[in-house]
Amino acid sequence: MNKRALWFVIIGLVCLQIGTFIYFTSKNSSSGPPSETVAKIGQAEVSREEWLARLEDRYGKETLEQMVNIRVVEELSKKYHVTVKESAIDRELEMFKVSANATENEGHETEKEWRKQIRYSILLEELLTKDVNVTEKEMKNYYLENKGQYAFKDAYHLSQIKVSSKKQADEVIKELKEGSSFQVLAEEHASAEETQGDLGFLSQGHPSFPEEYLKEAASLKPGMYSEHPVKIKNGYAVLFLEEKIKGRTYSYNDVKEQIRRQLALEQIQGEISVKPLWKEAKAEWFYGQKD
Repeated sequence: MNKRALWFVIIGLVCLQIGTFIYFTSKNSSSGPPSETVAKIGQAEVSREEWLARLEDRYGKETLEQMVNIRVVEELSKKYHVTVKESAIDRELEMFKVSANATENEGHETEKEWRKQIRYSILLEELLTKDVNVTEKEMKNYYLENKGQYAFKDAYHLSQIKVSSKKQADEVIKELKEGSSFQVLAEEHASAEETQGDLGFLSQGHPSFPEEYLKEAASLKPGMYSEHPVKIKNGYAVLFLEEKIKGRTYSYNDVKEQIRRQLALEQIQGEISVKPLWKEAKAEWFYGQKD
């Protein structure tokens, strides 16, 4: 995994942690007095104040740090007139979904949240690499040598309900026609041995799932489920198409700026971090001097 891909994954995990912390603190800090009891164990009690203090101890510093990071990037982006086009976010989100097999259920991320993370990531990369020189020749050579990174076949975001018999599959389809939720039925049929529910994005040649899935997916429109059981090894499946991304190859001009940032990041020694930008943005925080 290159520096750029690793950085994006880290951003996603940290933003998820921030969201969790802010959700609990904002939801509960104003909904009751500090002395209110939030849990009882026999005669022992846990107060709201104790609970929120523990949350701050566990997540507070990291959450505040990332919040400052975001503000630093926003302020310096204004200073240097760095912007991100929606088309660039669209492209990177599409490539991320297909290459990383991302799902909205994974980490409870929504597409809106992914778009925010991608925008932040691009702004940060632009700021960190604004003084790094990458030649046109280097970018073109990288594109030609790695063209496969910028091309993909039709990809289908599928969910499945896998059962052992056709009778069970027919019953699932009957329940779906009567209005049952696909996800609820998937959970009802879940077992330790079988993967149910969201499979992420699949495309031709995927090693983990049968070719029959792609044939069935190609006949569906987003929001539709298979109206006939799909015969597979050791049973039957009912599929639901969440989303389809049509295969394509991005041109050099489409991904030129993305390549420039990637090559520039590889020239940066050590950790890719927002830390160098804090001083320029005159950022200060509760925990004192930033390392």
